[in-house]
Amino acid sequence: MAAAAAVAWLRAAVLLFVAQVTCEYGMVRVVSEMGGPKGKDYCILYNPQWAHLPHDLGKASLLQLRDWTASMLCSPSDLPAKGFSNQIPLVTRGNCTFYEKVRLAQGSGARGLLIVSKETLVPPGGNKTQYEEIGIPVALLSHKDMVDIFKSFGQAVRAALYAPNEPLLDYNMVIIFIMAVGTVAIGGYWAGSRDVRKYMKHKRDDGPEKQEDEAVDVTPVMTCVFVVMCCSMLVLLYYFYDHLVYVIIGIFCLASSTGLYSCLSPLVQRLPFGKCRVPDNNLPYFHKRPQVRMLLLALFCVAVSVVWGVFRNEDQWAWILQDALGIAFCLYMLKTIRLPTFKACTLLLLVLFIYDVFFVFITPFLTKSGNSIMVEVATGPTDSATHEKLPMVLKVPRLNTSPLALCDRPFSLLGFGDILVPGLLVAYCHRFDIQVQSSRIYFVACTIAYGIGLLVTFMALALMQRGQPALLYLVPCTLTTSSALALWRRELGMFWTGSGFAVNTSLL
Repeated sequence: MAAAAAVAWLRAAVLLFVAQVTCEYGMVRVVSEMGGPKGKDYCILYNPQWAHLPHDLGKASLLQLRDWTASMLCSPSDLPAKGFSNQIPLVTRGNCTFYEKVRLAQGSGARGLLIVSKETLVPPGGNKTQYEEIGIPVALLSHKDMVDIFKSFGQAVRAALYAPNEPLLDYNMVIIFIMAVGTVAIGGYWAGSRDVRKYMKHKRDDGPEKQEDEAVDVTPVMTCVFVVMCCSMLVLLYYFYDHLVYVIIGIFCLASSTGLYSCLSPLVQRLPFGKCRVPDNNLPYFHKRPQVRMLLLALFCVAVSVVWGVFRNEDQWAWILQDALGIAFCLYMLKTIRLPTFKACTLLLLVLFIYDVFFVFITPFLTKSGNSIMVEVATGPTDSATHEKLPMVLKVPRLNTSPLALCDRPFSLLGFGDILVPGLLVAYCHRFDIQVQSSRIYFVACTIAYGIGLLVTFMALALMQRGQPALLYLVPCTLTTSSALALWRRELGMFWTGSGFAVNTSLL
């Protein structure tokens, strides 16, 4: 009995798995019979076990799309008098099974069936016998898209159902790769050079130095507190997303404008004009008599942040501002936060490695929906009333036309943590290069290791077709490379403790 039960359970699990992988996204190309607007693709969810859709639009039949949504199509009385000969009817979801709807549609001459749903799209399922009986495709279309179809093209429209193959990897990954590796390299180099230059100024004791933002050394206690805060915030966002997302957006606006100011101020200070200062006054901050050009820079940075905040949901161009502000924020954080030893680097990276893996791979077994908390929060819950997205990511629109891009993932994302956490190690490696006068070998090796880890992340994403914890690949690549290099150069002890600065201005 136990063996039979085990076999039955295994068979059910296999069937469930098959049902999951055979439910796919497709596209319906809609054009007007009267000419006018150019054709447009809409998302559909179909089950290829009913009937396969052609991968090439040129091989798909362009058929009349008939609005029959006033009917549920659950009984022969719901059919039109002349049937659906060579048409694709649109019917409303509900009251009977998908099989009953498609059987009636097929019997009346339909060449396909689109079921309109006001709820979340679910795969149109059936059983093996029903699949063998039906020879026309059946798919679900959202009610919002149906309204847009008839609003944009009128009532006389034609439609073609097809499902182009998903590209193995979208070209936008190249853009994300360049932005991420560039940010890590520039931020690590800037942070390391700044810290060592500041140390040498103190050592020479040649008078007061220019006032700069103080770096914050990360201690083990701070690491633990930070991880606990990350876990708490992630869980709170999962349960109270619609309330907290605006808090995160506000924080991002403030932090990114500060980061943009920090990145641009060294360039603005080199300009030959605008050096005049504000007159004497008793106002807060202004009593220091800042330069006019720095005030204008501050206003510019705030304006950029406000423009993004107002137009953040404009998918066509707002992502460019978000990425620019995000890169500035990451550079600012890499310059401000400092890991004083490789021991501190190892502790932070390993703890966040566990954090990332847990919230991506383990939490699906703990949530009722079976979804990853990390992925759900990063991409925005499907049932969110606000439809807002967290801005703490680099995002680039997909460049390839595909059902997945149209239906579910119009953007590719990379979280700021996947840049900042390894970037702190890269900054430490640059500081250590200057300590031991090693011609930046640690910095270059760690940056290359980060790039390799990112490529491995992209390959895993392409192969598994699901969200990946990037630190799962980035942490081993960067930590192993930097520690192996220190061991090979017989500097592991000094690299671990980060002790002693060697003054060599040619390396700055």
